[in-house]
Amino acid sequence: MAKATTTAVTATSTPTSAVSGFDPEEVRKVVARLRRAQGQIDGVVRMIEEGRDCKDIVTQVSAASKALDRAGFAIVSQAMGQCLAQSLTDEEREQNLAALERLFLSLA
Repeated sequence: MAKATTTAVTATSTPTSAVSGFDPEEVRKVVARLRRAQGQIDGVVRMIEEGRDCKDIVTQVSAASKALDRAGFAIVSQAMGQCLAQSLTDEEREQNLAALERLFLSLA
């Protein structure tokens, strides 16, 4: 089942602004980070299956975790910019920013 998911992710063509209102270049960078993390996670699984040294495995897990965090932060950052750029009422802006703050903190 994991293989089907991996194939679906890597089979996608060059991303455009698939995320509504996001800068296509930022979407490309986020997708690249996620693909890098995906490769690192695949490597961690292989390392565990091969019985590699614990220190090496933890180093790779840490690298994958950081890549995922950075992708999440980039997504939230784009959403914050989009939210602030929209002409919303003050109440809507506050609600959107509160929701984005919860998303941001969920990454911590």
